[in-house]
Amino acid sequence: MRPATLDEYYGQEHIVGKGKLLRRAIEADQVTSIILYGPPGSGKTTLANIISHHTKSEFLKLNAVDASVKDVRDVIEQAGTNLDLYGRKTILFLDEVHRFNTSRQDALLPAVEQGIIIFIGATTENPFHHVNGALLSRSTLFQLQPLNHGHALQALQRALADSERGLGFMDLQVDAEALEHIARMANGDIRKALNALELAAMTTAPEADGKIRITMEVAEESIRRPIVKADESTQYDVLSAFHKSVRGSSDAALFWFLYAVEKMGMDPMVFLRRLIVACSEDIGLANPQAMVQSVTAMDAYHKIGWPESKYVISQAILFAVESPKSNSIPLAIERAMRRMEQIKTAEVPLHLRDAHYQGAEQLGHKGYKYPHDYPGHFVDQAYLPTGLEGDVFFEASEQGMEEKMKINQLRRRAKG
Repeated sequence: MRPATLDEYYGQEHIVGKGKLLRRAIEADQVTSIILYGPPGSGKTTLANIISHHTKSEFLKLNAVDASVKDVRDVIEQAGTNLDLYGRKTILFLDEVHRFNTSRQDALLPAVEQGIIIFIGATTENPFHHVNGALLSRSTLFQLQPLNHGHALQALQRALADSERGLGFMDLQVDAEALEHIARMANGDIRKALNALELAAMTTAPEADGKIRITMEVAEESIRRPIVKADESTQYDVLSAFHKSVRGSSDAALFWFLYAVEKMGMDPMVFLRRLIVACSEDIGLANPQAMVQSVTAMDAYHKIGWPESKYVISQAILFAVESPKSNSIPLAIERAMRRMEQIKTAEVPLHLRDAHYQGAEQLGHKGYKYPHDYPGHFVDQAYLPTGLEGDVFFEASEQGMEEKMKINQLRRRAKG
């Protein structure tokens, strides 16, 4: 039931819809090196097969799981012969290119650069993490979107009606709710949906009238709850979504945390570490108690484990999200680091140097004013190195508890 033409192809209208670049290239047989990136069952291999049907070029396939450097070199040699003797181009389709290690990708690169082969790679992993940068830069990246329940249902109905490639030759009666269940549980993976339908049809005994009836019960046995994809790229994406949600949405921050731990099997410690960082980076002195809550939650996790600690960690997450926000700390660090890079070295002012030894005063280590001896426990004096006097790194915001610090800063500057 794999679609053989673009008109049979499911979804991805953004890249193969009427008038779109990739469709035009396929129809004109002018495909250049491309990388197809998308989730399982979204149509990457199918699209490569459609290209193979539409091209006059030699179309060769390798699977990155078992292909060796020698296999790559053999393809390059064959491609060179095709080009030199017959003027015929060669397209190499490399499935699961993310499993192709660096040495094998390096072996492929010169042939792509020289135009000996046209490269088509398919991957479910983020190509920016797994594909040689030079190879990626010489290819056009097309990102395939997850297919939906409607696409899966359309594929199932087509399979039931097709007598040559599908199950139309069988006397099947599929309950509507059973078909809906398979489409929904496939979670956009058409291959999984079709496999489940075939399994249900082939393992169900005919009834007295000869019909094979696929009920909801049969459908539930034929397809299981989808396993959540949890590769390295996805984990980074979920962690990123969590941190960004801490800045603005209690509901989203809580969801991404629980989803990652309960559905993806990620370690709660990963989120606790990120939460503690966020408490300084995004909340800071606007509410220092957020840090206390987060560190306490980490301690609780170590002492009572999961799942009991989910309540404590969730409390810390919600406390952090609902706290007033300030990024004055990272801004202060950035300003200080920038000035550090601008100066060659920093000398400690004489009055700030250690004076707890005999002879310190003779070296000029004197003149320090003890702030507690002055009104308001503050006295204006130089604390920064020579040349940096007057520089301001930390600017308190007016958020939460930092508002009082802002007032204090302004009062001290007025005295200075």
